[in-house]
Amino acid sequence: MSGIAGIYYLDDKPIERETLGKMVEILAHRGPDGADVWCEGSVGLGHRMLWTTPESLLEKLPLANQTGDLVITADARIDNRDELIPQLELDIFPKEKVTDSQIILAAYEKWGEQCPEKLLGDFAFAIWDRREHKLFCARDHFGVKPFYYYSSDKIFVFATEIKAILCLPEVPCQLNEVRVGDYLTSMFEDKAITFYQDIFRLPPSHSMIVNCKAIQLQSYWSLNPNRELCLSSDEEYAAKFREIFTEAVRCRLRSAFPVGAMLSGGLDSSSIACTARTILAENEGQPLPTFSAIFDEVTECDERPYIKAVLAQGSMEPHYLHGDRLSPLTDIDTVLWHQDEPLYAFNLFLNWGLYGIANSKGVRIMLDGFDGDSTVSHGVGYLNELASSGRWLSLIAEVRGYAKNFNQSFWQWLWAYIHNYGLKPIIFKSKPLRLGLRIWQALLRRVTQRNCSSHQSSWSNTLNPDFVEHLSLETRRKVLEQALSKSRQSQKAEHYYSLMRGIMPYTLEVIDKAAAAFAIEPRFPFWDKRLVEFCLSLPPKQKIHRGWTRMVLRRGMAGILPKEVQWRGDKSNLGPSFDHGLLNFEQNRLEEVLFNNPELIGKYTEINALHEAYRRFISRKDRDDDVIAIWRALTLALWLKSFQSGKSHNLDEGGDISLIGSIARSKAY
Repeated sequence: MSGIAGIYYLDDKPIERETLGKMVEILAHRGPDGADVWCEGSVGLGHRMLWTTPESLLEKLPLANQTGDLVITADARIDNRDELIPQLELDIFPKEKVTDSQIILAAYEKWGEQCPEKLLGDFAFAIWDRREHKLFCARDHFGVKPFYYYSSDKIFVFATEIKAILCLPEVPCQLNEVRVGDYLTSMFEDKAITFYQDIFRLPPSHSMIVNCKAIQLQSYWSLNPNRELCLSSDEEYAAKFREIFTEAVRCRLRSAFPVGAMLSGGLDSSSIACTARTILAENEGQPLPTFSAIFDEVTECDERPYIKAVLAQGSMEPHYLHGDRLSPLTDIDTVLWHQDEPLYAFNLFLNWGLYGIANSKGVRIMLDGFDGDSTVSHGVGYLNELASSGRWLSLIAEVRGYAKNFNQSFWQWLWAYIHNYGLKPIIFKSKPLRLGLRIWQALLRRVTQRNCSSHQSSWSNTLNPDFVEHLSLETRRKVLEQALSKSRQSQKAEHYYSLMRGIMPYTLEVIDKAAAAFAIEPRFPFWDKRLVEFCLSLPPKQKIHRGWTRMVLRRGMAGILPKEVQWRGDKSNLGPSFDHGLLNFEQNRLEEVLFNNPELIGKYTEINALHEAYRRFISRKDRDDDVIAIWRALTLALWLKSFQSGKSHNLDEGGDISLIGSIARSKAY
C-alpha cells in the first residue's frame, strides 16, 4: 500500500512541481518511507512509499526506463514474479533486486496495452509513454488498489485518494446526488461514480488510455461464468483447492516486515491464519500475530471458543480488542477524512481498532478473510436448480441436511421451495386460480397496511419522495432487482453475481483507506484471481453437499483447521454489538442529527419516518432496515457537514487515530 498521483495538462500547460507536491503531501499517511515527483513538460507523476515487500526497500518511484521514454508510478504487489522475470529478460539481475514496478514497466515495454492481462496481484499504476504522448493506467482484477480520476478538456488528474485530486484548483468540488441516492438505497452497482461530480473510479479489471484527443477505457479481463472443472473425485477437488489457496496465502506473505492476520473465528479468517502459520513454521519464521475482537458484554457476538481452538495449535501471538466497549462512531471525523465519502460499512470501528493495535506491534501487512463466502460460495443456489428441475428427493435430502447443520427449520425451508417451484407454476397456468391468488394477495396487503402501517419495510420508506422521483430511483432500483432475479436462476449465476457485485470493490476501497491510516497494507487471499476462477468453475456438489455449504473449503482444510471450526454451522452476528454501541455511546449524537439538525439530510430523507425508526430502535423494537436507514442518514449527515465546510478536504490529519468491517451489519470483520 503506497500512494500515487499524477497530472496531465491536455492543453500543454507546464507542470508546476509545487502543485504535484501538494497532492503527494496530502497522501503522506499512505507512505511514510519516502516521497518523490517526476515532471516533464505538461506531465507529472508522484509517489508516496510504504515499504512492504523485500524488493520495495530498493524501489525508487516514479521510475523511468533506461531510455527515459517511459515513466511509471505504481501501488502494486506482483505475485507471478517468478514467471514474468525470465519472460521479460530481467533474470540477468538477482531476483531479489528486481522490483515490482520494474516488472510492470518491462511488461508494458514488451506487451504494451495488453500488459495487465499478464499480471497477477494487486495493482494500480500509471505509465507516461513519451513516444506516443499518452498516459496508460490500469487497476487490478477486483479493485483491491484504488484509482480515482478527474478529466476535462484541459486536464487529467488521478490519485489513490480523492482528497489528492481535490488539491487542484481546476477540479470542482460538487456533490453527486446520484451517488447519494444510490447510497441511501444500498445500490453500489455503478462501479465508476463517486460522491463527487465528475470524479470517477477506474473500474476493476480495466485499463485506460489518456491523450490530448480522448480517454479510452477498456476491460482487459472478465470472469468466465461458463467454465466447468471436472475432476475425478471429491478428494481431487479438495486437494486442488488446498494447493491454490495455499499459494494465494504464500504469495501474500512476501514481506520485509511483520505480517499479521485477522482472526474472527470464522471459516475464512481461520483458514488464512492456520495456512499462514503453517507456511511460516516451515520456513522457521516467527509466530503469526493475530488480531481478534472479543465481546464481554454482548456475549452473543463473542467467538472466543473458536478463536482459542485456532490458537491452541500454536505458533500464533494473539492480540485482542474489546469490541463492545467502543462506539461505531469512534474517531468518526478522522475516519471520514480518510474515506473521503460517507461510511456505509457498519463494523468499520472494529477493524479500525484492530489496525491501531497492529500498528503498535510493528505489523505492516494484514491478511484479511474478507468475504471468502462469495469466493467459495455457500452453494445454496443449487437448491433452486433441484426444485426447478423437479428433483424433489435430492432437494429434500439437501434441505434436511442444511436444516440440521445450520439449526434451521426444515419444513419452513422446504415449504418455500414447494410454494415457489411447485404450486406457483400450477396456479399461474390456471386463470381462475391466478385470479383467486391476486384477490387474496390484495386483501392481505390491505390488512397488513391497516394493522402494521408503522412497520412497513421498503427500500424507500425513509427517503424524500421528491428526491426519489427527481433521480428516478425507482427505475435504478428495478435494474438492480432484475440483476438479482437473474442471479437466482442457477447456482452458477448466483455465484457469479456475488463475485461481480459493485459492493465488492467499494468495500475493498473502504478497507484500504482505513488500513492506510495506520500505514498497513491489507491483503486478501480469497480475492486471488486463480482462486476465484477455480471456485466459480466447481460443480454445485463441491459447494453444497448433504446440507454442508462451502464444502470444498471444509474438505480442503482438513488437518489444517481445528475440527470445531472446520465443521461449525453457525456464524457470529455482530449486529447486537453495533446496536449496543450506538445505544450506549451515541444516543445524544443520533438525536442531535435526526431531531435538532435534520436540515443537512432533509432534502434526501423523510425525517418523520427516520424519527419513527429511531423511536423503534431505542425501544428495542427495531428491524434491520430501521438500523440501516438510521446509520445511512447519520453518516451521510456527518459527512455532508464536513463536505459543506470544506473540512473533508482541508482537515488537519492530527485527530485521534485509535480504533473497517464488512459491508453487512451482521458480518464478522
